[in-house]
Amino acid sequence: MSRRAHAEPDPYSFGSRPYDLVKEFVIALVAVVVLTVVLAAAFSSPDVKAMTIAAWATNDPGDFTTTALAELDSSSTTAGYGPPYNSAAQGQKLGPLAIAKTAGVTHPIDTVDAFVLKPLASVPQNPEVVAAIGAWNSANDDQHAAWTSAYSTALGKAGGDPTKVTPGTYGPVPLMLAQLLNQAQAGSLEGQLMSENGFYHSDYTLPLMFLADGSDLAAEAQTQHLTGTQWGMMNEVGNFPGQPWLAPYTFWYQISPYKTSGNGDALVWGTMGLVGAVLVFVPFIPGLRSVPRLVPVYRLIWREHYRKQKRAAEG
Repeated sequence: MSRRAHAEPDPYSFGSRPYDLVKEFVIALVAVVVLTVVLAAAFSSPDVKAMTIAAWATNDPGDFTTTALAELDSSSTTAGYGPPYNSAAQGQKLGPLAIAKTAGVTHPIDTVDAFVLKPLASVPQNPEVVAAIGAWNSANDDQHAAWTSAYSTALGKAGGDPTKVTPGTYGPVPLMLAQLLNQAQAGSLEGQLMSENGFYHSDYTLPLMFLADGSDLAAEAQTQHLTGTQWGMMNEVGNFPGQPWLAPYTFWYQISPYKTSGNGDALVWGTMGLVGAVLVFVPFIPGLRSVPRLVPVYRLIWREHYRKQKRAAEG
């Protein structure tokens, strides 16, 4: 009777079993999606709706009208900003270097034309508005100043409410601003302020500058903890953290002279440029490049390596 020989098992063979790649992919995908949704709900910042000119004009028509009047009489922040929008100021300086003035006016904005006259002229108007625009264009600068000054005084006495302004010699100003308010509330003004032609629009400079000249945008930023005194550049909205890599920049805005200087942005930019240059040129700066030899921190980090080297040399 002979025995059957048993084959020795192959030590390099691990066998095989059915494997459902699609099933594993689906399970992993579902797990990642659920985890993403849960973590986003727990840790993400709220999705605050964008502030629009239409919402601003509807919710606070008084502030909108006051801002539009400031654009019309060239007393707004944008009108006196300087480069890159106009030549009304020198802009920020870094020591003796006038950075903004050197760059020049690269994005010209005439607030009267950009924020009032062009939007009014971009859509068909009734005869009264057309006559008002014509009266404004035919008047000289002194007459413009007289109209806007009188209406500004009357609007202030009315608490900023254009519906409560008493009759006076305001020329075409009230009718023009009322029509501009109507266009804003209808939602068309924001599109009319876009400076580009074509289907796609990505230059929001004019709508943003118009909003910034009013008081509502600043008030909303304060509410959402986004102002400079609230480390706003490091926040998203509310108290939710944003970009931690901006901490070195936002730090300077919290101390003097940066936080009180009219050239604060330029000073922060220059300071960070200097700090960056020091870090880049460490190997070439005498004294600073010797710090690793004078303070051998690396020996503490690699202490086990140096101990082994010492024992090997002694052994």
